[in-house]
Amino acid sequence: MKFIDSPVIELQVRDSGLFLQQDNNTFHVGTSVWSCSLVLAKFAERWAPPSPTTTDDNNPYSELLDFHIRRRRAIELGIGCGAAGMAFHLLGLQDVILTDMSPVMPALKRNKPVLGKNLKTSILYWNNKDQMRAVNPPFDVVIVDVVYIEESVGHLVVAMQALIADDGVLLLGYQLRSPEADKLFWEMSEKVFVIEKVPHQDLHPDYAYEETDVYVFRKKTNNN
Repeated sequence: MKFIDSPVIELQVRDSGLFLQQDNNTFHVGTSVWSCSLVLAKFAERWAPPSPTTTDDNNPYSELLDFHIRRRRAIELGIGCGAAGMAFHLLGLQDVILTDMSPVMPALKRNKPVLGKNLKTSILYWNNKDQMRAVNPPFDVVIVDVVYIEESVGHLVVAMQALIADDGVLLLGYQLRSPEADKLFWEMSEKVFVIEKVPHQDLHPDYAYEETDVYVFRKKTNNN
């Protein structure tokens, strides 16, 4: 599954509902909701502790996805219509910046009001160093669900590396869109990140699409 054809996508996140407008008829893929963003959002919903006092010894992702114990700065690259970043915000990630190219911003701003004024947005081209500095890295959490054009892969990986804190985590919702981009992305990423693939059975059972996966990236250090 690539695009979901409905003009409005409903995404339930705990007790809240997101109703995301999309437009599959533009030339920008960022104006559509891709399944990998929904899979990433629902994976986080499944495992993120619902409150600071919640403990669950059977939750292998409690530390990774606990957004209540301490304030964590976050940024999403290529937010598109807003599904993943808005879902993470509802799960407790308060300090988050949603970024994309300027042609996609109208699609994002149509959906942003559903969460009020708490979310920040910023135009960010991955090869623009001034825009990268303006968002004030590093970030504890980087959210990514966009790998589709071979020419942009190098800029994306450099941006990922530049924006994430040394002890931060990058969460990737992934689906194969271009074999050439796929090959280059993993070749470059494996040089600078330690990568863990989330087992498919750990995805949300209603959002475990065969062609979509979730990965956890951490910066390589001298010890890895």
